[in-house]
Amino acid sequence: MEFKKAEPTFCLGNTYPVPMSLFANNRERLCEVLRKEKDLPKHAIILLQGGEQEQQHSSDRDILFRQESYFQWCFGVTEADCYAAIEVDSGKATLFIPKLPKSYQVWMGTIFPPSHFKEKYAVDDVQFTEDIGEILKKMKAGTLLTLRGLNTDSGHYTREAAFDGISDFNVNNTILHPLISECRVIKTEQELQVLRYVNRVSSEAHKEVMKRIRPGWMEYQAESLFQHHCHTHGGCRHLSYTCIGATGEHCAILHYGHAGAPNDRQIKDGDMCLFDMGGEYYCYASDITCSYPVNGKFTADQKAIYNAVLKSNRAVQKALKPGVSWADMHRLANRVQLEELKRIGIISGDIDNMLKVHLGALFFPHGLGHFMGHDVHDVGGYPEDGPPRSTEPGLRSLRTARTMQEGMVLTIEPGIYFNWPVIEEALNNPDLARFIDADAIQRFRHFGGVRIEDDVAITADGMEMLTCVPREVEEIEALMAEGRSQGEPSDVAGSLLPIVKD
Repeated sequence: MEFKKAEPTFCLGNTYPVPMSLFANNRERLCEVLRKEKDLPKHAIILLQGGEQEQQHSSDRDILFRQESYFQWCFGVTEADCYAAIEVDSGKATLFIPKLPKSYQVWMGTIFPPSHFKEKYAVDDVQFTEDIGEILKKMKAGTLLTLRGLNTDSGHYTREAAFDGISDFNVNNTILHPLISECRVIKTEQELQVLRYVNRVSSEAHKEVMKRIRPGWMEYQAESLFQHHCHTHGGCRHLSYTCIGATGEHCAILHYGHAGAPNDRQIKDGDMCLFDMGGEYYCYASDITCSYPVNGKFTADQKAIYNAVLKSNRAVQKALKPGVSWADMHRLANRVQLEELKRIGIISGDIDNMLKVHLGALFFPHGLGHFMGHDVHDVGGYPEDGPPRSTEPGLRSLRTARTMQEGMVLTIEPGIYFNWPVIEEALNNPDLARFIDADAIQRFRHFGGVRIEDDVAITADGMEMLTCVPREVEEIEALMAEGRSQGEPSDVAGSLLPIVKD
């Protein structure tokens, strides 16, 4: 796939060219919102601090840099240790870059002048960070608007901009955060184009894994192939999050793949795979989960559970549009899955009574989905003037309970899991056990789980599907059969390591 590169843009050869006007438009949207604030101080200037280049603990090993998301949303700057200022009245944008020592050119490369960055990022002015106080005074800053606020997903606060001499200025750290976060919730058409691209790249990577996966692989080899494909074919040096390369019983562990369980299990014939993986392009995320049997052929039970989750996913897609409550979408997904589990014979009884005791959360313990953009769990989930977080099982894990609006981008990710220690607790709980067929559920003791996760954008009258992977059982089996018709793969992602054999 080839793209015509416009100027100025971010582009890595034949990858999608992201125009710098995207970030200029974001800055202007933010300034427009701020200008409407009745309590906005005169001569207000937004001051943002970008991410810093960090090193690994006590060593001199650099951690691969990824820009701070709010700073990226406003400027698209890939370099570390920068600041930026935006005059709210005029929209004028000034980037502050570090003044580098001469030794930089020996170890790191060319030292570019400010004019290079002015052209590269299409900003109005570029100055050095060491002069930030002096420049702000020349700009006649009345009040500096700094960024401080709570991320309702992580529980962490944003890092507020600071520099030597900031005490000489009036600083307000309450106005900016809710407004810039709300701007990030609604995506522009330019942003949607980038999100479409990274979803396409990640979808193709999932399809590549689906075609090449075999019993006997290690889980991390699937992760490696996915990462290789995203970087090689899409320019995605970063992933949106740590890959979840779960198989077998691990499919019931929601955030499997962490350092303590690093996708290190050998995949056995008959196992289900639950691969939750997403590439990131220029700090725009994707988040896709595909579930399928490693051998390419669904058993009756695998097909039944998979189709139950797919039916839930499709029900939400059909209902999703502006004006609907995301919490109601979760309830819809939960009800559909309970109905399907009842049809399969794992549970029995009245669905409404099951809902009263939150039986659905036993099989579906996480939220239906989340906002996505510059962060995979994007900001704005629980604004101060929005619906509060529920305390009910399942619903309390929702990362937003907001009413849908055109331009929002979210994941739809229902799932059914058989986490056996949790199931055993439920079988000893009379309120829950009365609905569960203790004999039938034993068939799923080592099943793991199924999650089907798609990325969607809310449109004026419905939703747009951004993810493009096979979802029907027959489509998945056909793609996996196609991969097997091409013979056994000789290596994984160009690795020198052979595929592990049984």
